Amino acid sequence: MSWTQPLLLTCLVVLSAVTLFHGADSAAVSDKKAAEPQGALRKIFMPEADASSFFKRRGRRAVKTQDEINAEQRQRLAADERRREYHEEQRNEFESYAEEENDEQDERTREKTEQWREFHYDGLDPSYEYNRHTV
Repeated sequence: MSWTQPLLLTCLVVLSAVTLFHGADSAAVSDKKAAEPQGALRKIFMPEADASSFFKRRGRRAVKTQDEINAEQRQRLAADERRREYHEEQRNEFESYAEEENDEQDERTREKTEQWREFHYDGLDPSYEYNRHTV
């Protein structure tokens, strides 16, 4: 029971603070930079008046402008290039992995062959056990 009163008082203070500061629209940041975009941002963002009438101006089946077609084509080409680079990198990684695995397998095979030859060496050069004539 003793903890409910401070909790209730804290919630009341927070609620009153929220209602008092609810009128604030935004943080204290100047809008001078947002009003005038520079460089590449000017190409991307459009003025508010144009943005509000953008969808009203052009319906779903309306013909696209050449700039829009070019922009979409550039985006497609960039995506294709990124996809091509990604797949090339994946292929190179797999090729190097496969080559390393083959090299390791060849090394293991060579070592086993050398061990077999050392174990079965009979002093003849070359050693042909299957050519020996038994009496």
